[in-house]
Amino acid sequence: MSLGTEETKAVDIVKRALDLGINYLDTADLYDFGQNEELVGKAIKGQRDKVVLATKAGNKWTQGKEGWEWDPSKQLIQSAVKDSLRRLQTDYIDLYQLHGGTIDDPTEETIEAFEELKKEGYIREYGISSIRPNVIKRFVENSSIVSVMMQYSLLDTRPEEWLDYLHEKKISVIARGPLAKGLLSDNGLDKLRNKFKGKDFLDYSHEELENLLPKLLNITGDNPLQATAFHYCLAHPAVAAVIPGASSIEQLEANVNAMNKQTLSEQEYTIIKELVKRSNYDSHRN
Repeated sequence: MSLGTEETKAVDIVKRALDLGINYLDTADLYDFGQNEELVGKAIKGQRDKVVLATKAGNKWTQGKEGWEWDPSKQLIQSAVKDSLRRLQTDYIDLYQLHGGTIDDPTEETIEAFEELKKEGYIREYGISSIRPNVIKRFVENSSIVSVMMQYSLLDTRPEEWLDYLHEKKISVIARGPLAKGLLSDNGLDKLRNKFKGKDFLDYSHEELENLLPKLLNITGDNPLQATAFHYCLAHPAVAAVIPGASSIEQLEANVNAMNKQTLSEQEYTIIKELVKRSNYDSHRN
Protein backbone atom coordinates (compact mmCIF):
# COMPACT_ATOMS: atom_id res chain seq x y z
CA MET A 1 0.00 0.00 0.00
CA SER A 2 2.88 2.38 0.72
CA LEU A 3 4.81 1.74 -2.50
CA GLY A 4 3.53 4.82 -4.30
CA THR A 5 2.91 5.10 -8.02
CA GLU A 6 6.39 5.91 -9.37
CA GLU A 7 7.04 2.71 -11.32
CA THR A 8 10.83 2.45 -11.20
CA LYS A 9 11.01 3.22 -7.49
CA ALA A 10 8.16 0.88 -6.55
CA VAL A 11 9.45 -2.03 -8.63
CA ASP A 12 12.95 -1.58 -7.20
CA ILE A 13 11.59 -1.74 -3.64
CA VAL A 14 9.77 -5.03 -4.33
CA LYS A 15 12.77 -6.55 -6.12
CA ARG A 16 15.05 -5.57 -3.25
CA ALA A 17 12.58 -7.16 -0.83
CA LEU A 18 12.81 -10.44 -2.73
CA ASP A 19 16.61 -10.22 -2.72
CA LEU A 20 16.51 -9.80 1.07
CA GLY A 21 14.42 -12.94 1.50
CA ILE A 22 10.95 -11.47 1.90
CA ASN A 23 8.52 -13.97 0.41
CA TYR A 24 5.06 -12.61 1.32
CA LEU A 25 3.61 -9.68 -0.63
CA ASP A 26 0.21 -8.25 0.22
CA THR A 27 -1.69 -5.87 -2.04
CA ALA A 28 -5.35 -5.04 -2.87
CA ASP A 29 -7.37 -4.06 -5.89
CA LEU A 30 -8.27 -0.66 -4.46
CA TYR A 31 -4.70 0.47 -3.72
CA ASP A 32 -4.16 3.29 -6.21
CA PHE A 33 -7.10 1.96 -8.26
CA GLY A 34 -5.29 -1.26 -9.17
CA GLN A 35 -1.97 0.36 -10.02
CA ASN A 36 -0.37 -1.20 -6.94
CA GLU A 37 -1.22 -4.67 -8.22
CA GLU A 38 0.24 -3.78 -11.61
CA LEU A 39 3.51 -2.65 -10.03
CA VAL A 40 3.77 -5.79 -7.91
CA GLY A 41 3.07 -7.88 -11.00
CA LYS A 42 5.89 -6.21 -12.91
CA ALA A 43 8.29 -6.57 -9.99
CA ILE A 44 7.77 -10.32 -9.49
CA LYS A 45 7.79 -11.25 -13.17
CA GLY A 46 10.12 -14.21 -13.58
CA GLN A 47 10.19 -14.73 -9.80
CA ARG A 48 6.58 -15.73 -9.15
CA ASP A 49 7.65 -19.01 -7.55
CA LYS A 50 9.51 -17.10 -4.81
CA VAL A 51 6.40 -15.30 -3.59
CA VAL A 52 3.34 -16.00 -1.50
CA LEU A 53 1.11 -13.49 -3.25
CA ALA A 54 -1.93 -12.02 -1.53
CA THR A 55 -4.51 -9.50 -2.65
CA LYS A 56 -8.00 -8.41 -1.60
CA ALA A 57 -11.46 -7.71 -2.97
CA GLY A 58 -14.87 -6.53 -1.81
CA ASN A 59 -14.85 -2.87 -2.80
CA LYS A 60 -16.37 -1.49 -5.99
CA TRP A 61 -15.58 1.70 -7.84
CA THR A 62 -18.30 3.19 -10.00
CA GLN A 63 -17.46 6.03 -12.37
CA GLY A 64 -19.31 9.18 -11.36
CA LYS A 65 -19.87 8.09 -7.77
CA GLU A 66 -17.83 9.40 -4.87
CA GLY A 67 -15.59 6.88 -3.12
CA TRP A 68 -15.53 3.09 -3.10
CA GLU A 69 -18.66 1.08 -2.30
CA TRP A 70 -18.61 -2.03 -0.13
CA ASP A 71 -19.76 -5.04 -2.18
CA PRO A 72 -19.01 -8.56 -0.91
CA SER A 73 -21.26 -10.17 -3.51
CA LYS A 74 -20.33 -13.34 -5.35
CA GLN A 75 -20.58 -11.52 -8.66
CA LEU A 76 -18.10 -8.81 -7.66
CA ILE A 77 -15.59 -11.19 -6.07
CA GLN A 78 -15.53 -13.56 -9.03
CA SER A 79 -15.21 -10.65 -11.45
CA ALA A 80 -12.58 -8.81 -9.38
CA VAL A 81 -10.28 -11.82 -9.14
CA LYS A 82 -9.89 -11.92 -12.92
CA ASP A 83 -8.95 -8.24 -13.02
CA SER A 84 -6.42 -8.80 -10.21
CA LEU A 85 -4.91 -11.81 -12.00
CA ARG A 86 -4.47 -9.73 -15.14
CA ARG A 87 -2.85 -6.83 -13.29
CA LEU A 88 -0.59 -9.15 -11.29
CA GLN A 89 0.39 -11.08 -14.44
CA THR A 90 -0.24 -14.44 -12.82
CA ASP A 91 -2.70 -17.30 -13.23
CA TYR A 92 -3.31 -17.88 -9.51
CA ILE A 93 -3.38 -15.98 -6.23
CA ASP A 94 -2.00 -17.68 -3.13
CA LEU A 95 -4.21 -15.85 -0.63
CA TYR A 96 -7.36 -13.98 -1.65
CA GLN A 97 -8.85 -11.87 1.13
CA LEU A 98 -12.18 -10.21 1.76
CA HIS A 99 -11.22 -6.58 2.29
CA GLY A 100 -13.50 -5.81 5.25
CA GLY A 101 -16.87 -7.17 6.26
CA THR A 102 -19.99 -6.47 8.30
CA ILE A 103 -22.47 -8.69 10.09
CA ASP A 104 -25.13 -7.62 7.56
CA ASP A 105 -23.21 -9.04 4.58
CA PRO A 106 -24.54 -12.02 2.58
CA THR A 107 -21.80 -14.17 4.09
CA GLU A 108 -22.97 -17.49 2.61
CA GLU A 109 -22.77 -15.98 -0.87
CA THR A 110 -19.32 -14.52 -0.16
CA ILE A 111 -17.98 -17.83 1.11
CA GLU A 112 -19.47 -19.65 -1.90
CA ALA A 113 -17.60 -17.26 -4.21
CA PHE A 114 -14.25 -17.97 -2.55
CA GLU A 115 -14.84 -21.72 -2.41
CA GLU A 116 -15.65 -21.83 -6.14
CA LEU A 117 -12.56 -19.78 -7.00
CA LYS A 118 -10.47 -22.19 -4.95
CA LYS A 119 -12.00 -25.22 -6.67
CA GLU A 120 -11.39 -23.64 -10.08
CA GLY A 121 -7.72 -22.97 -9.27
CA TYR A 122 -7.84 -19.17 -9.43
CA ILE A 123 -6.87 -18.99 -5.75
CA ARG A 124 -5.04 -21.37 -3.43
CA GLU A 125 -6.57 -20.18 -0.14
CA TYR A 126 -8.73 -17.37 1.19
CA GLY A 127 -9.01 -15.23 4.31
CA ILE A 128 -10.52 -12.03 5.65
CA SER A 129 -9.18 -8.63 6.64
CA SER A 130 -11.25 -7.59 9.65
CA ILE A 131 -10.98 -6.93 13.36
CA ARG A 132 -14.74 -7.04 13.97
CA PRO A 133 -15.41 -9.87 16.44
CA ASN A 134 -18.79 -10.87 15.03
CA VAL A 135 -17.40 -11.03 11.48
CA ILE A 136 -14.36 -13.06 12.50
CA LYS A 137 -16.46 -15.56 14.42
CA ARG A 138 -18.94 -15.98 11.58
CA PHE A 139 -16.21 -16.80 9.05
CA VAL A 140 -14.33 -19.10 11.44
CA GLU A 141 -17.51 -21.09 12.09
CA ASN A 142 -18.83 -21.21 8.52
CA SER A 143 -15.88 -21.15 6.10
CA SER A 144 -12.45 -22.62 5.46
CA ILE A 145 -10.51 -19.36 5.85
CA VAL A 146 -6.82 -19.79 6.62
CA SER A 147 -6.06 -16.24 7.78
CA VAL A 148 -7.38 -13.13 9.47
CA MET A 149 -5.59 -9.84 8.87
CA MET A 150 -5.83 -7.43 11.80
CA GLN A 151 -4.19 -4.20 12.86
CA TYR A 152 -1.89 -5.36 15.66
CA SER A 153 0.95 -3.67 17.50
CA LEU A 154 2.31 -2.88 20.94
CA LEU A 155 -0.05 0.10 20.92
CA ASP A 156 -3.07 -1.81 19.58
CA THR A 157 -3.50 -5.12 21.38
CA ARG A 158 -7.15 -5.68 20.43
CA PRO A 159 -6.40 -8.84 18.41
CA GLU A 160 -4.91 -10.62 21.43
CA GLU A 161 -8.29 -11.88 22.62
CA TRP A 162 -8.46 -13.90 19.38
CA LEU A 163 -4.96 -15.35 19.14
CA ASP A 164 -5.46 -18.55 21.14
CA TYR A 165 -8.85 -19.18 19.53
CA LEU A 166 -7.54 -18.75 15.98
CA HIS A 167 -4.45 -20.82 16.70
CA GLU A 168 -6.63 -23.69 17.94
CA LYS A 169 -8.61 -23.47 14.70
CA LYS A 170 -5.35 -23.51 12.67
CA ILE A 171 -6.08 -20.04 11.28
CA SER A 172 -3.18 -17.60 10.97
CA VAL A 173 -3.07 -13.93 11.85
CA ILE A 174 -1.45 -11.38 9.55
CA ALA A 175 -0.46 -8.33 11.58
CA ARG A 176 -0.78 -5.05 9.71
CA GLY A 177 0.41 -1.76 11.18
CA PRO A 178 2.99 -3.35 13.53
CA LEU A 179 4.89 -0.04 13.75
CA ALA A 180 1.80 2.01 14.69
CA LYS A 181 2.27 4.67 11.99
CA GLY A 182 5.99 4.90 12.78
CA LEU A 183 5.59 5.50 16.53
CA LEU A 184 7.29 2.16 17.22
CA SER A 185 10.51 3.03 15.43
CA ASP A 186 13.70 4.60 16.72
CA ASN A 187 12.47 8.05 15.65
CA GLY A 188 9.02 7.44 17.12
CA LEU A 189 9.30 10.32 19.59
CA ASP A 190 10.12 12.70 16.74
CA LYS A 191 7.09 11.45 14.83
CA LEU A 192 4.93 11.88 17.92
CA ARG A 193 6.02 15.48 18.37
CA ASN A 194 6.12 16.55 14.73
CA LYS A 195 3.60 14.38 12.88
CA PHE A 196 1.04 13.81 15.63
CA LYS A 197 1.46 17.30 17.13
CA GLY A 198 -0.32 16.65 20.38
CA LYS A 199 -2.82 14.15 19.00
CA ASP A 200 -3.63 10.87 20.74
CA PHE A 201 -3.26 7.38 19.24
CA LEU A 202 -6.08 4.91 19.93
CA ASP A 203 -6.19 4.26 23.71
CA TYR A 204 -3.10 6.37 24.41
CA SER A 205 -3.03 10.09 25.09
CA HIS A 206 -0.15 12.13 23.72
CA GLU A 207 1.22 12.46 27.25
CA GLU A 208 1.07 8.70 27.83
CA LEU A 209 3.01 8.07 24.63
CA GLU A 210 5.65 10.62 25.64
CA ASN A 211 6.10 8.52 28.78
CA LEU A 212 5.82 5.05 27.23
CA LEU A 213 8.04 5.26 24.13
CA PRO A 214 11.31 5.97 26.02
CA LYS A 215 10.59 3.00 28.29
CA LEU A 216 10.14 0.73 25.28
CA LEU A 217 13.39 2.04 23.81
CA ASN A 218 15.18 1.13 27.04
CA ILE A 219 14.01 -2.48 26.75
CA THR A 220 15.48 -2.87 23.26
CA GLY A 221 19.04 -2.03 24.32
CA ASP A 222 21.17 -1.92 21.17
CA ASN A 223 18.36 -3.28 19.00
CA PRO A 224 16.09 -0.89 17.10
CA LEU A 225 12.60 -0.40 18.50
CA GLN A 226 11.25 -1.89 15.25
CA ALA A 227 12.78 -5.22 16.31
CA THR A 228 10.84 -5.17 19.57
CA ALA A 229 7.66 -4.18 17.73
CA PHE A 230 7.95 -6.99 15.17
CA HIS A 231 8.96 -9.72 17.59
CA TYR A 232 6.24 -8.75 20.07
CA CYS A 233 3.62 -9.44 17.39
CA LEU A 234 5.32 -12.65 16.28
CA ALA A 235 5.69 -14.00 19.82
CA HIS A 236 2.33 -15.77 19.60
CA PRO A 237 2.33 -18.82 17.29
CA ALA A 238 -0.95 -17.72 15.67
CA VAL A 239 0.82 -14.78 14.01
CA ALA A 240 2.23 -15.90 10.67
CA ALA A 241 3.48 -12.57 9.34
CA VAL A 242 3.93 -8.89 10.11
CA ILE A 243 3.52 -6.45 7.21
CA PRO A 244 5.04 -3.05 8.01
CA GLY A 245 5.18 -1.73 4.45
CA ALA A 246 7.92 0.51 3.07
CA SER A 247 7.96 3.57 0.83
CA SER A 248 11.71 3.48 0.23
CA ILE A 249 14.54 0.95 0.02
CA GLU A 250 16.02 2.52 3.17
CA GLN A 251 12.84 1.79 5.14
CA LEU A 252 12.69 -1.71 3.71
CA GLU A 253 16.27 -2.47 4.71
CA ALA A 254 15.71 -1.03 8.20
CA ASN A 255 12.69 -3.30 8.65
CA VAL A 256 14.54 -6.39 7.45
CA ASN A 257 17.50 -5.54 9.70
CA ALA A 258 15.13 -5.23 12.66
CA MET A 259 13.43 -8.52 11.80
CA ASN A 260 16.79 -10.28 11.75
CA LYS A 261 17.55 -9.29 15.34
CA GLN A 262 17.09 -11.84 18.10
CA THR A 263 13.63 -12.55 19.39
CA LEU A 264 12.35 -11.17 22.69
CA SER A 265 13.29 -13.04 25.84
CA GLU A 266 10.51 -14.20 28.13
CA GLN A 267 11.53 -11.53 30.63
CA GLU A 268 11.46 -8.76 28.01
CA TYR A 269 8.05 -9.90 26.80
CA THR A 270 6.70 -9.87 30.38
CA ILE A 271 8.03 -6.35 30.99
CA ILE A 272 6.41 -5.11 27.78
CA LYS A 273 3.07 -6.68 28.72
CA GLU A 274 3.17 -4.76 31.99
CA LEU A 275 3.88 -1.47 30.20
CA VAL A 276 1.30 -1.56 27.41
CA LYS A 277 -2.47 -1.35 27.69
CA ARG A 278 -4.76 -4.31 27.15
CA SER A 279 -7.22 -3.10 24.53
CA ASN A 280 -10.54 -4.59 23.48
CA TYR A 281 -12.77 -4.10 20.50
CA ASP A 282 -15.98 -3.00 22.20
CA SER A 283 -18.35 -2.79 19.23
CA HIS A 284 -19.50 -5.33 16.60
CA ARG A 285 -19.69 -8.11 19.17
CA ASN A 286 -23.06 -9.66 18.38
